[in-house]
Amino acid sequence: MENLMFVYCSSKIIWTLLVTILGYASSLPVRDDSICTAEELAKYSIIFTGKWSQTAFPKQYPLYRPPAQWSSMLGVTHSSDYSMWKKNEYASNGVRDFAEKGEAWVLMKEIEEAGEKIQSVHGIFSAPAISSGTGQTSTELEVRSRHPLVSFVVRIVPSPDWFVGIDSLNLCEGDHWVEEVSVDLFPYDAGTDSGFTFSSPNFATIPQDTVTEITCSSPSHPANSFYYPKLKILPPIAQVTMVKLKKNQLGLPIPHLNQPAKSNEILDTISETPLDCEVSQWSSWGLCRGPCRKPGTKIRTRFVLLHPANNGTPCPNLDEETGCEPDNCV
Repeated sequence: MENLMFVYCSSKIIWTLLVTILGYASSLPVRDDSICTAEELAKYSIIFTGKWSQTAFPKQYPLYRPPAQWSSMLGVTHSSDYSMWKKNEYASNGVRDFAEKGEAWVLMKEIEEAGEKIQSVHGIFSAPAISSGTGQTSTELEVRSRHPLVSFVVRIVPSPDWFVGIDSLNLCEGDHWVEEVSVDLFPYDAGTDSGFTFSSPNFATIPQDTVTEITCSSPSHPANSFYYPKLKILPPIAQVTMVKLKKNQLGLPIPHLNQPAKSNEILDTISETPLDCEVSQWSSWGLCRGPCRKPGTKIRTRFVLLHPANNGTPCPNLDEETGCEPDNCV
């Protein structure tokens, strides 16, 4: 009987230990970068190319006050324990300030605090702004085997709270670093401002919404600056390319020669987006004009809301005439 009790107690202890161990293991964070066995350090050149042209995005294209342009790039190399921003999740206060106003101080503070608290951030990088919708800017970044992920944001200027960027791109593939990678970029809404157009006034979204991708049909509203219902998908508004820097015999990285892109080179890589004419509703009919007791005419008018571009549907007639009988004849 004593042997049976001993076996029972031993089994119970073993089972308790097993449950505890499994429970602890299941609570551990899943690390996408834990399998990176590449060399400890790698350096990359990152080249951001703006493709925001009037040819590709003719609707409400900003020509002045201010014209279409890009903010500076703010990015970070990190582990999977950190996230700068994520689609369908709420933007942090730092991302909100950057997306709405281009102010980076709060976002920089958030990145630094994450690095100090959980050692999830290796480094911050930035690249100069681009003063037009098309053009290039570049910088260099450094990744480590424990911090192989890259994230960044670039604000669309002007806009309510729109930006482009990358969330946690892994540059490590097992035992080696990716030599080169290019990613097409599309606009995102930070979910903190409710404007529909590039020049919308500041109108806070209350309660705050999540970060969402802007498409040719979402938000589904004709006032939306990216609303192109005839398209299946928007053309990329920008592109980012990362190239691993090689070392010369002295052990120094070879600089990536980044020549400024000519606008024609960028425009040739994208198709023209047709924009149909949009007109207002008809006005009321005007007064009937003509001699008394004889047929007269009256006119109604409408005006152009949006001029066509890139072989879009042309505008219809803006005035219409019909017969009538003059009133108040003496």
